Amino acid sequence: MKVTGQLVDIHNREIFPAQIIVEGEKIISITRVETANSEFILPGFIDAHIHIESSMLIPSEFARLAVIHGTIATVSDPHEIANVMGVEGVEYMIDNGNKVPFWFNFGVPSCVPATDFETAGAKLDSTAVEKLLQRDDLKYLTEMMNWPGVLFDDLEVKRKIGAAQKHNKPVDGHAPGLTGEEAMKYISSGISTDHECITYEEGKFKAEHGMKILIREGSAAKNFAALIPLIKEFPELIMFCSDDKHPNDLVVSHINELVSNAIKNGYDFFDVLRASCLNAHTHYNLNHGLLREGDSADFILVNDLKDFKVKQTFIRGKLVAQNGKSFIESIPEKIMNNFNCTEKQPDDFKLKSNGQMNIRVIEALDGQLITNEIIEHAKIINGFILSDVEHDILKFTVVNRYNVAPPSIAFIKNFGLKQGAIASCIGHDSHNIICVGVDDESICRAVNLIIKEKGGLSATDNMNDKVLPLPVAGIMSNADAYYVAKNYSSIDAFAKKLGTTLNAPFMTLSFMALLVIPDLKLSDKGLFSGKKFEFVSVGC
Repeated sequence: MKVTGQLVDIHNREIFPAQIIVEGEKIISITRVETANSEFILPGFIDAHIHIESSMLIPSEFARLAVIHGTIATVSDPHEIANVMGVEGVEYMIDNGNKVPFWFNFGVPSCVPATDFETAGAKLDSTAVEKLLQRDDLKYLTEMMNWPGVLFDDLEVKRKIGAAQKHNKPVDGHAPGLTGEEAMKYISSGISTDHECITYEEGKFKAEHGMKILIREGSAAKNFAALIPLIKEFPELIMFCSDDKHPNDLVVSHINELVSNAIKNGYDFFDVLRASCLNAHTHYNLNHGLLREGDSADFILVNDLKDFKVKQTFIRGKLVAQNGKSFIESIPEKIMNNFNCTEKQPDDFKLKSNGQMNIRVIEALDGQLITNEIIEHAKIINGFILSDVEHDILKFTVVNRYNVAPPSIAFIKNFGLKQGAIASCIGHDSHNIICVGVDDESICRAVNLIIKEKGGLSATDNMNDKVLPLPVAGIMSNADAYYVAKNYSSIDAFAKKLGTTLNAPFMTLSFMALLVIPDLKLSDKGLFSGKKFEFVSVGC
């Protein structure tokens, strides 16, 4: 196969007319020519940190959407399915990903469960982590969310980091808001990246101390605008990632959008390409091609260097996408799950006031994973605390999916529902059922819709129901990617008709049980302060 065009050489920072000869999966030669087609030939894009499970698609279906935007590789943390299914879940992701032409680079989950303050479906201790790190197809130790364990020299944490260092594999970080001496100790432990920076100042401090900063723009967390100036000062330390990308968003764009936005904002073209193509390849010692002779034939063709609308995507010498159409075929895949709870009754969601007039409330922030802890006046009727729809203080619950247990109950602000409830079995990181609603009947109905399907998303106005089944571990679908994206858009629109003004209500909901990101979150065991790293009461 011959391909001609304007070759973008990210190694020597130049663009020149070239002819590429591909035989099988490899680039045999690259020759400068006098004239060539006007299309630009670039290395394919890399998402430097993503949980494939958050797309609600199995890897083979994720690849079908990603390639149309020029993504040829991901650095993928499978800790979502690992929290549900353990090692079996990690192997499921690897095996399914290997069935399609795409570079999935999976890591070994470092925090399963994320904390001991919640119920998960599995546990990976340091012995299990050590064994997994011996595998060549697992490239790194994934985000070390247990930052208190790092700071206080927890033995299990040290063993996991030590195992990665023993096998010469990088360790990913997760340290939102950590600066000063604490950040320096976190970095000195051997952790080399962070995708959780929120402010420019935080990112700069960590970069100045040698940490590589991943600029994240996903369906929930959007930190591009705050962090992109770092690319001028630290071009060798910056990577682009999405972290979590919902299927309807993945239909529209991926890393190509970050590249286009950075170029439109005046940042150096080759620095931007480093962040989207080269830096992750170098840091994680990846195997895909970078447009050199002898490399795997992985590259993309674009019409211009502004919009980065992808004309063609090649992976291992195969044309996998052209003009928005994916040529990767759907592959039938088995279902695996771990779901053992039983249906609930409305009375299960009642909460007595215990005489207290004020309550701690989780303040959700649109476009962020962090929350605030605020104190609000409780709405109490007949001795029970109810949702206060007028003031947007709604009842919020997490239901253990792995065992029969009473729901955990708290209150949350900024979801804005005026009627009904929405629920999800995507509840980072243990993936228990998580639900917010205006009354106990609606909450119970939404929760039971998920229990009936053994996973998925639901929304109800108490007369009409919407459900997106996710039968694979309760968090992914093995159905066609476009079908899942369409049905997700439908349930998202239905949720917004219930009154929520959040841009991505289900994505925001999914992080309200992630205890390792402060300030205030809810697990199946109770209300949890991410700052104090301990349980706190609802009433105060």
